[in-house]
Amino acid sequence: MNLLEKIDESYNYIKSETSLVPEVGIILGTGLGGLVEHIQVDKILNYQDIPHFPLSTVESHRGRLIFGNVFGKEIVAMQGRMHYYEGYSMQEATFPIYVMKKLGIKTLFISNACGTVNPNIPLKSLMLITDHINLLGDNPLIGKNYNELGPRFPDMSEPYSRRLIKLAEEVALEEKIKVHKGVYAAMTGPNLETKAEYRMLQIIGADVVGMSTVPECIVGNYLGLEVLGISIITDECYPDNLKPVSLDEIIEAAFHTEPLMTHLLSKLIAKL
Repeated sequence: MNLLEKIDESYNYIKSETSLVPEVGIILGTGLGGLVEHIQVDKILNYQDIPHFPLSTVESHRGRLIFGNVFGKEIVAMQGRMHYYEGYSMQEATFPIYVMKKLGIKTLFISNACGTVNPNIPLKSLMLITDHINLLGDNPLIGKNYNELGPRFPDMSEPYSRRLIKLAEEVALEEKIKVHKGVYAAMTGPNLETKAEYRMLQIIGADVVGMSTVPECIVGNYLGLEVLGISIITDECYPDNLKPVSLDEIIEAAFHTEPLMTHLLSKLIAKL
């Protein structure tokens, strides 16, 4: 079965469960499921029930597709994402983006928890992603191209929408939420990086580092979606003062800052 057939099967199942046509797709990262509380829920589907959907295996990733309404906008939210380090191929990890596009989304919000290598972007802060560096050693578009979906060589000169970044900054100012802007680097994980790797990231121009987001952004651009990326800083990765960090500490930092991100995204959706 090819990609187009798999998308159709997933789409047909979802449409048999809900008639909602979402305008916005949202990917909720590690510890960032709180936005669900702001959704007037229409329907919740478990990934395991949707044909061809991979399952999220990471702690704090619930594995649910949530349809509903936020400030008058119909949305679909992925409560839990798939990562390359879980053993999925890039194509499998990004498959839900294709399905959300077919369901009707025009805008894709991607959130994540990440570590900072820039001392000016501190722990428990928010960062709007302006660009990224793909250090995953792979790309979700490798393989057969389907012209029905997107071009063989998609342009990535504006991977994260300048319009949405500007709008997010305006909302942050109105709501008195401090936001930073910076470059996100993606590495495979699942281990955290070494001192030498963090120093390399600083040298090549990264501000933060994580294990997701870039594949989804690539596919979003390929499909013609307007993409916004937002990071919560959950650990400090300064090579000259590096301390061990646990998953519990990362999730605690995410939970601490998540309400600000949720508020910002909710107000931003209202202005779309």
